[in-house]
Amino acid sequence: MTAATVLKDLGAMIASGGIEVVDCSGVLGPQTPLLKLPPELARNTPPIVIHKISEYDKDGPFWAWNWLELGEHSGTHFDAPHHWITGRDYADGYTDTLPVQRVVAPVNVIDCSKEAAENPDFLLTVDHVKHWEEAHGEIGAGEWVVMRTDWDRRAHDEALFLNADATGPHTPGPTAEVIDYLIGKGIVGWGSQCIGTDAGQAGGMTPPFPAHNLLHKANRYGLASLANLDKLPPKGAILIAAPLKIHRGTGSPIRALALVARG
Repeated sequence: MTAATVLKDLGAMIASGGIEVVDCSGVLGPQTPLLKLPPELARNTPPIVIHKISEYDKDGPFWAWNWLELGEHSGTHFDAPHHWITGRDYADGYTDTLPVQRVVAPVNVIDCSKEAAENPDFLLTVDHVKHWEEAHGEIGAGEWVVMRTDWDRRAHDEALFLNADATGPHTPGPTAEVIDYLIGKGIVGWGSQCIGTDAGQAGGMTPPFPAHNLLHKANRYGLASLANLDKLPPKGAILIAAPLKIHRGTGSPIRALALVARG
């Protein structure tokens, strides 16, 4: 079977509905939850604002369009290596220079929804991943790995989604060791359904914010605020997570799409 035949068959399956396109993104707008950093660390992303230019009126009688105010790391978004100090030296570490071949890849979905429901500070470990691989198969080089927590069900309420108290945010995420393990596997990137790729308490880990620190040091990518991972199988889906081609962009909101076989 040739590559051309595979693509032809894929197109036919998508058109017929034999392959479902699953939307793995949340809605991007004024109500989208945004990361809140402590004031001593950094300035925060400003709220998302959608400005109307015209809508079939005196400013544009036949057309409707808007202009937007939003940060690169708003909503369901892509972290490029240049987002973090450890990835700052990669020439292909920006959203406009990265090789797009890498962002369309098989996806491994590790279901931690039960654990996250019981403990919002749940951390995924190497043992968890190895047990998952025993059940579903090895994680391969050039593949995405995403952590399913069903945290997207909280996205209607920013306070619930961020889940912060006096000790900081409490959201599930990876340990440093598991990120190292996955980088060693050759993954293209790591994704989360929470506000960022790290756990809420990751500032106190070694190194701090290990998903950001280690992924971008290795020229890998991060995905945050993913949605609908419960509609994906553990293995067998293809994830398309392409950022906007922003000049020297450190990240970008995305419309993450997964191709999933029906039946």
